[in-house]
Amino acid sequence: MTVDYEFVYTFSEELLNLDNSLRWIGISNKYGVLINVEQREGLKPFMSEEENEEYAAAAISRYRTRIKFQTKIGKLNYAVGRYENVTRITIPISSDYFILLTIDKEKNYDDIIMKKIIPFIDKNRNRFHSDNL
Repeated sequence: MTVDYEFVYTFSEELLNLDNSLRWIGISNKYGVLINVEQREGLKPFMSEEENEEYAAAAISRYRTRIKFQTKIGKLNYAVGRYENVTRITIPISSDYFILLTIDKEKNYDDIIMKKIIPFIDKNRNRFHSDNL
């Protein structure tokens, strides 16, 4: 699985600029390894790089437990964890790649995800296949 880091970097930067409430974006592979991370300029992160790596692995593991129910309840659009300080979201791009992101806690995450992020992913989804990266 070869990664086109230039594409992933550009994709991450453009995604981060879709809404000013987006704090942090990570692109993870299917093993939970972060292949790129971007954060809002001037942001003081809540978690360290190592903690974000651990979070990514756990988020992908949780996703894997959910897919067994897809035949009954439909494909997962995104999963949310709403914390006191931030909202964390996992969005599958393909079976091989995932977006992990954080949004400021006071924002309506569903509108941001469904009206901005998902359409942006859909425009670029074909680039996220193992043979394209």
